[in-house]
Parts: sequence; C-alpha cells; structure tokens
Amino acid sequence: MGTQIRNKGKDWWLGALAIILALVVWEFVAAVIIHYPFILPAPTDVLAAFIDFLDDGTLLLDLEASLTHFAIGLGAALIIGIPFGIMMGWNRRLDAFFDPLIELLRPIPPLAWIPFAIIWFGLTAWSAGFVIFMGAVFPIILNTYHGFRNVPRIFVEAAKMLGCTKSRDLIRYIAFPAALPSVVAGIRIASGVGWMCLVAAELFGVSNYGLGSRLWFSYNLHQMDGVVVYMIILGLIGLAFDMVFRYFINRYFLKWQTGEVA
Repeated sequence: MGTQIRNKGKDWWLGALAIILALVVWEFVAAVIIHYPFILPAPTDVLAAFIDFLDDGTLLLDLEASLTHFAIGLGAALIIGIPFGIMMGWNRRLDAFFDPLIELLRPIPPLAWIPFAIIWFGLTAWSAGFVIFMGAVFPIILNTYHGFRNVPRIFVEAAKMLGCTKSRDLIRYIAFPAALPSVVAGIRIASGVGWMCLVAAELFGVSNYGLGSRLWFSYNLHQMDGVVVYMIILGLIGLAFDMVFRYFINRYFLKWQTGEVA
C-alpha cells in the first residue's frame, strides 16, 4: 500500500498533462468551432473575467461569505451527527428510539428546507448554514452508526477482560478507533453534499452574498465567463477541502491503512 501511494505521487505530471490538454481542447472548441462566448466562453475569456473579479474585490467577499456558510453548516453537522451516530450505534434502545425519526427526515431533500431557513433565520449566514446542515448531518450519522455497529465484538470483550469496563472508556479507546474509517468516510461524503447544498442555497436566494449567489448574478447579466469562473472556483475549493482532510486524517489517525507505523 505504501509503495502504491509513493508511485502515485511520482505520477502527478499525468494529471497535470490531462488538465493542460483539456484546456487546449476547450480553447480550440470555444474559439474556433463555437465562437460564441455566451454558449461556451474560452479559457482566455475566463481568465480575464477572473482578473476583473479580483480587481474589484467581489470574489474575495463572496469567498468569505461561502466559507462562513459552509463552516456553520458542516460544523453543526459534526457536532450533532457524530454523537448521534455513536449513541445509536452503541445503544440498541437509543437506536430503536431515534431510527424512525432519522429515516423520516433523511429522504427529504435539503433544498426543501430553504423556505423554513429563510423564515427562521432570514437572509443570513445562519440560513445558508442550516440548509448545509440538513444535507450534511445524515451521512455523518449513518456512517458513524454503521462504523460502531461493525466494531468486532472480540475487541470489546478483550478490552473488558483487560479491565476496560466502562462504556465511556470502551467507546474512547476501542470502538471509536475501530469505527474511525467509517466516520471519516461519512465526513467526506457530508462535505461534498454540504458544498453542493451551499451552492444551491445561495442560488435560491438564501443569502445575499456567496459564490453561488454571484454565479447566478453573472448568469442574469449573460456574463457566462463569470459563471465559469465561479464554477471552477467551487470545484477547486471542494477538491482542496477533500485533499487537506484526507492528508490530515491519513497522516495523524489512519497511518496503519497506508502501511506506516511511525
């Protein structure tokens, strides 16, 4: 596993080459074949729009707003989702009590909560954060729950024989480390869902500022190069979040999965 990761790191130039080729093809199709920026702006047009957004300062303001919305929603999902998943996965009675409610709310699309978000919180960061929370909390709950449900019973029995008998200690030292890969997977899924909910919430007017809001504003002005700028920024930020999170988790918590022991 460690060898595969090192080899993958040496092949980074292949990904860079793919991006360069995609940009060349994009430029050719947009500038030569279509030749109509409203349908497909060329990369050079997008770069010019990006520079304009930086110059007038709107990009940084929207980026700050969207990151604030995302932090509120995902933070609340982590604070509530992980403890709920632990309780339901560790205690069968709590599982039986909360499971019908979770399964009732989970299929409701997060965007269906937008009217209540606006009524309850107004056009504020908390309103957008609430929509993100509704999209992110259930993947965290379910993956944490399944992680704790699948902890090998022999781990728990061995810990009890060695004197670890309190539920708090069993959860902290035995169950949570064993369930951590599943918890991490849930957080990664929740981050992706939450980021998509952020864009949709801002598109539907939950907030006056943000990347999604500015994307829709650019579309209304028929500035499709601006639309593409914000699309690319949204994709890059989502990619950066996932890469940083995976590096941090693999580096400090899941070394054993990559074959590293020190």
